[in-house]
Amino acid sequence: MAQAVNVNFKLDADVKKSMEQACSDMGLSMSAAFTIFAKKVGREKRIPFEVCVDPFYSESNIRYLEQKMADYKAGRLNFAEHELIEE
Repeated sequence: MAQAVNVNFKLDADVKKSMEQACSDMGLSMSAAFTIFAKKVGREKRIPFEVCVDPFYSESNIRYLEQKMADYKAGRLNFAEHELIEE
């Protein structure tokens, strides 16, 4: 077996907590999960999942949402109950 080395990096506390819980649910340590990730990247020479920008945060959508919020605050936005909402 190759010599183990330490790798240190920072994570947002909430991200770490969420990952610890997910790993625990799968019976893994975070170290084992990162090792699995690193081995897969090394073998495949790629990130083993899609990395993309969430379109929700696009400039045009943010502008649209900001305008809707401004309309709401100014009382210019009318709401109607959707027909799929059950009582």
